[in-house]
Amino acid sequence: MSGELALSKLLQTLTTKLVDGVYVFVTLAEDAVPEDLSPRMIFQESEGTTLILLQSQAEAHGLDYEFPCRMITLNVHSSLEAVGFIAHIATELARHDMGVNPVSGFYHDHLFVPNGREGDAVRILEKMAQTARNA
Repeated sequence: MSGELALSKLLQTLTTKLVDGVYVFVTLAEDAVPEDLSPRMIFQESEGTTLILLQSQAEAHGLDYEFPCRMITLNVHSSLEAVGFIAHIATELARHDMGVNPVSGFYHDHLFVPNGREGDAVRILEKMAQTARNA
């Protein structure tokens, strides 16, 4: 289950799923992460532990957060060694003045795009896939 490596195949078979909820980024000391949180991601950096979690969870715990965003799952099993896939997507979103925070899981890549721009992002991604299929 190593996933797809070929950029053309990844783009041709790309579909998206907009995940429910508004997500935010939080940073805390490693020993300060509340046990009852259910983050989408935890990443430990030397400066602190980064959490991506629902905005409602952050607010319920009184946590400071940044970047309210929406999560888009790319429904294509990309290899962790695929070259250029996320770069291609990030470049196209940037051409539309949209930043993105990508996260790669074992099976899928996930994009965190600014809240309110998720519709634009999905349309851009769908157009990219259609263009790749027509090439």
